[in-house]
Amino acid sequence: MPYIDVRGVEHYYEWVKQSSAAVNKPVMVFVHGWAGSARYWKSTAEALSDQFDCLLYDMRGFGRSGGKPTIVPASESVATSQSSQETSAAIQELTYELEEYADDLAALLDELHLGRVYIQAHSMGASVATLFFNRYPQKVERGILTCSGIFEYDEKAFTAFHKFGGYVVKFRPKWLGKIPFVDRMFMARFLHRSIPKAERQAFLQDFLDADYDAALGTIFTSVSKAQSELMPQEFAKLTVSTLLIAGEYDQIIPAAMGRQAAAMNDKVEFALIPNTAHFPMLEDAPTYLQRVREFLQIPSIV
Repeated sequence: MPYIDVRGVEHYYEWVKQSSAAVNKPVMVFVHGWAGSARYWKSTAEALSDQFDCLLYDMRGFGRSGGKPTIVPASESVATSQSSQETSAAIQELTYELEEYADDLAALLDELHLGRVYIQAHSMGASVATLFFNRYPQKVERGILTCSGIFEYDEKAFTAFHKFGGYVVKFRPKWLGKIPFVDRMFMARFLHRSIPKAERQAFLQDFLDADYDAALGTIFTSVSKAQSELMPQEFAKLTVSTLLIAGEYDQIIPAAMGRQAAAMNDKVEFALIPNTAHFPMLEDAPTYLQRVREFLQIPSIV
């Protein structure tokens, strides 16, 4: 499996490509959501690989990527330059702020020597991508945000969510995945339509494998007062042409939140996928792909 060092952390990545007469296809990068991995983007990437070279990666602390930097102490290196010492110091200061994950993505693209790319991101990953669009607009051709939006701060609700989230992250015994039907129960809140059992099991396994600090840290940074104040500003100042896709029955990030975010900027186009929830790309792949292809102005495959 291919890994690459991104800001001192080993990141898993893979390419989904299809042979084509085109010498150089544009690159589309896929960003997953909280406690997930690039695995659930695989089928979407395969469907779009006729037009794009698709890059999938696992964010820091999730999936197959490491959660902590691997640093050789200066005392163990005979010839440690001032530059490498400064880099190590910066790595040690990595946090779980979503802006840091946007910077991780920028570093990944630089390490792979990629120029302007298309980006397709989901849920928490879509928040990361929105920040990336504004911090690095020169690196983005077009963006697709799935199940994203803006929300109002509610101190009582947020406190309860963080408390519950802390319990959920702390209590994740490995044997949980062996209980019959637990994958169905785990995914029930996220879905309106059924998805294959293998997909449900992969989601559960990713959740069980997620780094504790990353899983807990991103709960506090992605659902916070600061984030509720920041994201409306980020959507309002977008200059990247963006499609925001929502699932009609999404309980995690209701479609109304996505519609409200899209209304803040003429650069953002809103699309609702009927009869789906938090994973419209899996619940109704044909409709989802058709909407993506229309936005990107590429032909649909009959």
